[in-house]
Amino acid sequence: MTRKLKFIHVGTGGFGAHWCKNVLPYVVNRLQAAELVAAVDINPEAHKNVMDALQFDPQRIYTDLRQALQEHPCDFVTIVIPPFAHEYAVDLALEFNCHILMEKPIAEDMESSCRVYHKVKQSGKKMSISMSHRYDQDKKTLEALIKSGDYGKLHYLIGRFTTNNRAAVNNPKEYAHHNFLISSVIHHFDIIRSLTGANAKTVYTQSWNPDWAPFKEHATALIQMEMENGARAFFEGSKTNAATLNGWTQDYFRAECELATLELNHREIKLRSDLNPSGKINRPVPLLEGDCWSHQLIIKEFMEWVQGGPKPANTIDDSIQSTGLQFAAIQSGMTKQIVDVQEFLGEYLDKTASH
Repeated sequence: MTRKLKFIHVGTGGFGAHWCKNVLPYVVNRLQAAELVAAVDINPEAHKNVMDALQFDPQRIYTDLRQALQEHPCDFVTIVIPPFAHEYAVDLALEFNCHILMEKPIAEDMESSCRVYHKVKQSGKKMSISMSHRYDQDKKTLEALIKSGDYGKLHYLIGRFTTNNRAAVNNPKEYAHHNFLISSVIHHFDIIRSLTGANAKTVYTQSWNPDWAPFKEHATALIQMEMENGARAFFEGSKTNAATLNGWTQDYFRAECELATLELNHREIKLRSDLNPSGKINRPVPLLEGDCWSHQLIIKEFMEWVQGGPKPANTIDDSIQSTGLQFAAIQSGMTKQIVDVQEFLGEYLDKTASH
């Protein structure tokens, strides 16, 4: 870091409360790499979260983002608000010449996501999307193992996210929505892209909502993908099961490689192989060591990038691919047809290019 950056945080309620408690103090107090000059949330009651976490001056907390940007020039903006408001917040950040780190997804639908993409690219500003699960310690370890080449070429990948989330119907925030497919499956698509090391070529989805599930839209899906490098991936996702086998942060991914099977389950990785002449291999693999993971690692890499360091893995260029896969998978589920992901994404990018 060559100098201390200045930033404004947008969203102190909802998931923004998590940022106030676990991410902002890491940046401001531990890294001491950036100064929080203002915070914004339309709900005044949510302001307490940032005041408590940082003993933050209430005079620098706003309900209006434009006013905060006018009164506090800064280097970047962190955006942690509902997806329907993302494009509005991005527009303001770019108007005031700020770099952007924003919670996933890029926006609430494909067209808005592509408009955001074009605006950011035309502005020349740097933008990353906070895909926190991809940056978790266990997934980063599995990615490193696959890409090491020690186990030969990746053949195919299996992923699973299955939970009993039926009671979530009582919480409107947890309704499965057709725009997101099993709510936040974009995280798993992002992980699949990182583990296979490629963008998706095609996707075929079977999605539905069983009779006993209370959700408004499809909350169960079986999804098959072919990646551009030839690897295949299969994902099982459901929020309607009777038991939670692999919920958030307790992921299951199995990488079938030429020389070994690498299995991640509940934050433990096992290496298995029957190819060793002296006997079968079945042993745990230690996780990578590091000072920080998830959101903390994401914002650390983002600030280094803003300061001229290396480009992180989760830029807007990368995230538009996960977004394209997400909405292509939704279309496949609705039409029961295989969807060409790159053609699908290209059509939306072309349609929104003039905006």
